[in-house]
This record gives sequence, C-alpha cells and structure tokens, in this order.
Amino acid sequence: MRRRPDWVGWGLVAVQFACLGYLAATGPLIAAGLWLALEVAGVALGVWAALTMRLRVNVTPAVRPGSSLIETGPYVWIRHPMYAALLLTGLALVLNAPTPARWAIWALLAANLVAKLLYEERLLVAAFPHYAAYQRRTHRLIPWLF
Repeated sequence: MRRRPDWVGWGLVAVQFACLGYLAATGPLIAAGLWLALEVAGVALGVWAALTMRLRVNVTPAVRPGSSLIETGPYVWIRHPMYAALLLTGLALVLNAPTPARWAIWALLAANLVAKLLYEERLLVAAFPHYAAYQRRTHRLIPWLF
C-alpha cells in the first residue's frame, strides 16, 4: 500500500530549512568568542543525537515503518535533542551577529520546531504504546524546564 505524502510534516521541514538557510546566509557560519562555545555545544548535541540514532535521521516528523523508539544517549533526558541542537546553534549565530531580522527568524525557527515536535509527538504516541510513559520521564527540549 502506498503512503500518502505528509504535507504538514514537509511544510514544517520547509520552514525549518528556510529559517536555517536565512541564518546561514546573513551572518558568519562560525561564531566568535563565547558564542562559539554555544555553537559547539549545539553541534555536539546534534552529533551525539545522530550517533545515538545510528545516523538514521529522518528530517520529517513521520514515523518510518519498522523504526524503534530511542531512549539512550541524550534521549534519556530530552525527547527532541536534534531540535534543541538546532536552536542552540542558531542562537549562537544570532548572538554573534544580532539584527532584528535574525532574531525574528530565530523566533520563527523556535516556534516552528515546537509545532513540529508537538505534531511529531502525536505520531509517536500512535506508533509506540510506551511513548506516553517516555514522555512522563523526559522533557521536550530543555531538561527540567520544557
């Protein structure tokens, strides 16, 4: 049976990449000073999450057939460490070269990623019976806060 395209998921991905592309195009890709440490932390979190998933990263919120729920690595504390990594890295780039437009785009990225993770979590609850228990013991993006 052929699966229908997930237009909501792909729309969220398009906004995400547009925001990241804007931040990349309007300032240096490598932050300076203290902001470099924040950028490195974001990249390190993203790499750790990708390696924990054995590099089977899916840019869309769709749950692939045969996939399993990852609960190790950064996923012990954060359900969406890759989104947290994008926000940290993007924040470092904005703080390094702040403009009102870059702040607005970062805020749009943050809102988009929250919408994307809420949508993804509905799909994960439907796909994995034990996802609700996982939700109760972890945080979405920021340990002990959100």
